[in-house]
Amino acid sequence: MLFPKKVKHRKWQTQRKSAKRRSRPETRGTTVAFGSYGLKALTSGRITSNQIESARKVITRATAKTGKLWTRIFPDRPVTAKPAEVGMGSGKGDPKHYVFEVRPGRMLFEIDGVPETIAREHLRQAGMKLPVKTAVIARR
Repeated sequence: MLFPKKVKHRKWQTQRKSAKRRSRPETRGTTVAFGSYGLKALTSGRITSNQIESARKVITRATAKTGKLWTRIFPDRPVTAKPAEVGMGSGKGDPKHYVFEVRPGRMLFEIDGVPETIAREHLRQAGMKLPVKTAVIARR
């Protein structure tokens, strides 16, 4: 599971839930920069460290010993929650897990060193493990 070694602030403030802000396209990390094929997010959402690990395992099966995999996202945003059946008040809950906030257009994973059919199939399967719609992109 991925999580930061050290953080400046243990708890972050909650962002606004505006759909307009979340659906604004990403400006960074939108192209296939390292590998030959990539998995790109088409919608916005929060990807947990468990979901990233699950997708990574699917893609790793395709790479075997010859291919290379790049994970272009890292969960650094803490999500807090209070225990069940606890009353209102008495502060904010403790950090439960970490997420990465994805906006449309962000490249999530890249793969190289494997045939196109295998790369596309495994990237498609990895996309099934994530809570956002994805597309497989080839380098131009």
